[in-house]
Amino acid sequence: MEAKAFYAPENRTFKRLSGAMERCIHKTDRCHAQGWRFAASLANRASMDVPAKPRNHLYLVDGSAYIFRAYHRLPPLTNPQGVPVGAVYGYTTMLWKLAEDLHAADGPTHLAVILDKGSVTFRNELYDAYKANRPPPPEDLVPQFPLIRDATRAFSLACIEEAGLEADDLIASYTRAAAAQGWDVTIVSSDKDLMQLVGEYPGGGRVDMLDTMKNQRVFIPEVVDKFGVPPEKVGDVLALMGDAVDNVPGIRGIGPKTATKLIQENGDLETALANAPAMKAGKLRESLIEQADMARLSRKLIALKDDCALPIPLDDFTLGPIPPDPLAAFLGEHGFTSLLRKLGTRETAAPAARTTGAPAPAAPTAPETGNRQPLPEWPAIDTAAYPCVQDEADLEEWIARAQAAGLVAVDTETSALDAVGADLVGISLATGPGAACYIPLGHGNTTDMFAERPRQIDKARALALLKPLLEDDSVLKVGQNIKYDLTVLARHGIAVAPIDDTMVMSFCLDAGRGEPMPFGHGMDELAERHLGHTTIKFKDVAGTGKKAISFAEVPLPDATRYAAEDAEVTWRLHAVLAPRLAEEGGTRIYQRVDRPLVQVIATMEGHGIKVDRERLATLSGEFATRIAALESVIHEKAGTTFTIGSPKQLGEVLFDKLGYKGGKKGKSGQYSTDQSVLETLASQGAEVATLVLEWRQLSKLKSTYTDALQAAINPATGRVHTSYSLVGAQTGRLSSNDPNLQNIPVRTEIGRQIRDAFVAEPGHVLLSADYSQIELRLAAHIADVPALREAFAHGEDIHARTAMELFGEVNRDTRGRAKTINFAILYGISRWGLATRLGTSADEAQAMIDRYFERFPGIQRYIHETLEHVRDRGYSETLFGRKTWFPRIASKTQAERAGSERAAINAPIQGTCADIIKRAMARMTPALVEAGLGHVRMLLQVHDELVFELPESDVAAASAVIERVMATAAEPAVKLSVPLGVEIGTGPSWGAAH
Repeated sequence: MEAKAFYAPENRTFKRLSGAMERCIHKTDRCHAQGWRFAASLANRASMDVPAKPRNHLYLVDGSAYIFRAYHRLPPLTNPQGVPVGAVYGYTTMLWKLAEDLHAADGPTHLAVILDKGSVTFRNELYDAYKANRPPPPEDLVPQFPLIRDATRAFSLACIEEAGLEADDLIASYTRAAAAQGWDVTIVSSDKDLMQLVGEYPGGGRVDMLDTMKNQRVFIPEVVDKFGVPPEKVGDVLALMGDAVDNVPGIRGIGPKTATKLIQENGDLETALANAPAMKAGKLRESLIEQADMARLSRKLIALKDDCALPIPLDDFTLGPIPPDPLAAFLGEHGFTSLLRKLGTRETAAPAARTTGAPAPAAPTAPETGNRQPLPEWPAIDTAAYPCVQDEADLEEWIARAQAAGLVAVDTETSALDAVGADLVGISLATGPGAACYIPLGHGNTTDMFAERPRQIDKARALALLKPLLEDDSVLKVGQNIKYDLTVLARHGIAVAPIDDTMVMSFCLDAGRGEPMPFGHGMDELAERHLGHTTIKFKDVAGTGKKAISFAEVPLPDATRYAAEDAEVTWRLHAVLAPRLAEEGGTRIYQRVDRPLVQVIATMEGHGIKVDRERLATLSGEFATRIAALESVIHEKAGTTFTIGSPKQLGEVLFDKLGYKGGKKGKSGQYSTDQSVLETLASQGAEVATLVLEWRQLSKLKSTYTDALQAAINPATGRVHTSYSLVGAQTGRLSSNDPNLQNIPVRTEIGRQIRDAFVAEPGHVLLSADYSQIELRLAAHIADVPALREAFAHGEDIHARTAMELFGEVNRDTRGRAKTINFAILYGISRWGLATRLGTSADEAQAMIDRYFERFPGIQRYIHETLEHVRDRGYSETLFGRKTWFPRIASKTQAERAGSERAAINAPIQGTCADIIKRAMARMTPALVEAGLGHVRMLLQVHDELVFELPESDVAAASAVIERVMATAAEPAVKLSVPLGVEIGTGPSWGAAH
């Protein structure tokens, strides 16, 4: 399985910590352990039999950062009064976990939460544009701010905020005051501005930071690693480079590396500015001289105000146990019943957080609504309580428990990520909250054959006992990315069924949802978002880098905690997500399209496809020769030698040396040389740009395919086994990885040569079945365009028909233009985008778009209605009910809004296409088996194409079945008004079959 998240704080008492420390800094009086630092004098304590009197240790929590993390990480919830409380719940669980961890660490003596009071501070008087780029907080977050203050006080923690000051200033002031009294201070934040406070203070206090997002301690060495300067110089670096988030201007063109170098060489900001006139002439010198005042202003904005009056005395921050009564009252009021159980208090008369059918009034476009399920009343996850099953009697008991439950979460642990080649190390099961176990099967030192192996059940015997359970039709097996587990277990003769997949469930519910980035669907993120739980990370039990060990070598106690937690989290996720499918309309797409495909994809991945290693090696050699020849020609045409793969050097050659127009520099100060820029130059006759495009393509194909595919051949099967993701594309399309077989060029000679290396076994052929113009056909149906429907019904050339409609004649040029327009319109292309593709002016392109809409008004109506639907509801839908969310459809940023609109126009069409081919894949094997062709193997899915391997004698019979299944895949759920055309080809290689 994928790595999971875990963080366990170390105990701060000297005796328990001494063996766990990983490194000491500042000689003997500054120690780091992974996670929690114990600030003490080792030299003094090493000679003492009793611990020294603990010194005061203040923790200052950057509460504002916690709030926004909670809001973006967890789904929306409403309390019994209908008030949004998703961020409140997330904040509460995060604060609770921090308090528990700190209590376990025996470290802090005092703690306070610091919040921002408002958006206007004294810095706005210095610079009115300060933080002007920041949008206002989301509307549904605003009513949660006072509840978050209530949550803090319910823990009996100090909650501090002051008008006119930022939280950072209060943190700085409390830090200085505490450190001056000899207290240690830990700032719980990841804010880089606060790194200015890190260090050792004259009063004897030490200040560090705890980044809970990375589970990392930050002291002087970490600050130096990040900025290249000690903490007291961080403000100088930040003043030079500026801060786009807070709209601190800095000096234009100076980035982090240059800023660091300037401070390293000059000592501080003022010296750097004073020395600028003596620098070598150039842009940097000019910027430093011309923008010196802006740098000084930025330094004032960056500086932390550390002399504020302290609203509450330090002594009032004394940390004690969490008082149950006020916390229970708060949790009961807002319906946080699972936390009430954790507190050990019976639920009061207050009802649980409830679901509401309509979107919250504060978010009419509903980009984030959807999960308003109450959190179940479960006990907290206790990873220390999981049993390790090491004898048959215990295993049989767990199997009986799973059969009685009728549902069991299953997870496999292996020696590697490759499901086809990895060894099975263990299996974990879960039948409910707090009911999970780990069954080790292959643990032991893999490098020392004489090392003692831990006690465990014989693998063959354990699998024989598990097989009836895992194949029992009356017991639902649940997994997170269970496709991986199906492949692993199939290699041991176990056909797991029936199944549910929490990762796929999440995708069917929340594809595209989330701000500022779309939600992920991996276990780490799902556990955080839906359960408020941070899972154990693989690296925490197996290590990283040179110290990493295989899972087979992980001690059984650690392996049990990690593996059994996977299973329990999966069980809990299923209990949360399954009800949402029915409530939010996701059952149809999950049950009819995606869930049936999981086993199909696992089988395809197991089959793999044969590649001709010698052919690939030959192509690699040929490509290397052509790449070298291209480099010589490019250097000759450019009049200089340079590194073609360096965007910086290429940009300088194209725009500075050769003088091509249209060069644009980014924030880094170098020219953009991406694909679109080079294509534009090439269309204008820039020969070097044309050659570089060819060089890039050859270099990519060589490294990505002809070289990489040779390394990807499985030594046991002699075939390449790609991995398909059902959640890799928001519209529902499958994505191929390790290796990616979906991006091989289709219509180029080079692409055909690579496909020729994919071959059939002796006596067999490869068959390619490809939907013909399926997206245009679906557009004709969805948009109800009579002219296009008629053309498809009569088997006409759709691009020729469009050329006649738009240009009044059909020739090679007009047909090519019509083809470009047909597809571009469906992707919501702009006039400028179409102009670039056609090599015309924007006005000419707009005229073509207008003429297209005149001839096919249904397309324009479809675009308008789709955008209205998405703006109103927040998501698009396919014909089969798949939702794709577009939270930025109403963004105030034009580029974000336009990008969402383009994607929203295409999503119903491309998503329906994906749904149809998935339905065809799920039906294919049963249809082939029914026709007596069960030996025909489906190997690959590449966009609208399926690739099969079969005996040459079965081509005719198999072709008829395959074409019928693909042509009717939409039925009976959807009856299309246009036929689905399928083109079939066969040959000894994939290239020949095209």
